[in-house]
Amino acid sequence: MTFQELQPKVTQITSKPNLSRDEKLLAVCQLLSDSISYYNWVGFYFANHEAQTLHLGPYVGAETDHTVIPFGKGICGQVAVSNNNFVVPDVSAQDNYIACSFTVKSEIVVPLFVNGLNIGQIDIDSHIIDPFTEEDERFLEFVNEEIAKIY
Repeated sequence: MTFQELQPKVTQITSKPNLSRDEKLLAVCQLLSDSISYYNWVGFYFANHEAQTLHLGPYVGAETDHTVIPFGKGICGQVAVSNNNFVVPDVSAQDNYIACSFTVKSEIVVPLFVNGLNIGQIDIDSHIIDPFTEEDERFLEFVNEEIAKIY
């Protein structure tokens, strides 16, 4: 399924009045995981700005021990500080990478903004080296714009 075909499906999920916010987030994770072959772990982290930490939200994929990540630590923690997308073509080449699993080869993290504040991010791991393109970035920015509407 193309990103263009997925966009209305994301909007359908975020617009469902009978689902809780976490149910919507989980449904989006499931949709992306099921629809994009190289999206092997899809999840959200949310910021606690007072504690300067990220906290794991709904996700689909292998269990992770990384339920709390300090700002600045790992790819997700760096995005919490930089407010910029971070695409890692090969995680083994990253100094500040928090290893989740030996199967993870690459990662993309896109910040989630609500009223100009970075409240969290979508995090995608892949078992393939360098699968993420600019189209992935634009699509995940769209996903986060839709998610922001439920906050």
